[in-house]
Amino acid sequence: MPVRIQSDAFDAGAELMALTNGRPDIGASVTFVGQVRELTGGKSLHTMTLEHYPAMAQAELERIEAEARVRFEVQDIEVIHRFGDLSPGDPIVLVIATSASRQPAFDAANFIMDFLKTNAPFWKKEHDAEGSHWVDAKSSDDAATQRWQK
Repeated sequence: MPVRIQSDAFDAGAELMALTNGRPDIGASVTFVGQVRELTGGKSLHTMTLEHYPAMAQAELERIEAEARVRFEVQDIEVIHRFGDLSPGDPIVLVIATSASRQPAFDAANFIMDFLKTNAPFWKKEHDAEGSHWVDAKSSDDAATQRWQK
């Protein structure tokens, strides 16, 4: 399944091997793993809670993944996004894009992450020594998606 949303941790290496094993058509694999940072906004993070609207999040990630397949000459794509309570160092998101050569794989992975950050219905709540707060959207993420506009 190319898009999964789950609470359990994933093994990026095992996912890459499963996607590429026995695939001589693949000449390049780009793997991106996003992790929970310990420091955010100058504060030490204790935990982060990722919430989502399941049906909408699944549909949006599938739409983004399908668009990347159309735009870029890729052999395969896998996207895993986690939800629930996460600690610093925990993996949040995995994007693997494979292609015959490197540039389409890099472009597809960047495209997916840019649109995932702005369009997928996930909400982050950070918990630190001062309490908890929801993370606001960043204008830099919106700007990143602009480069992909046709």
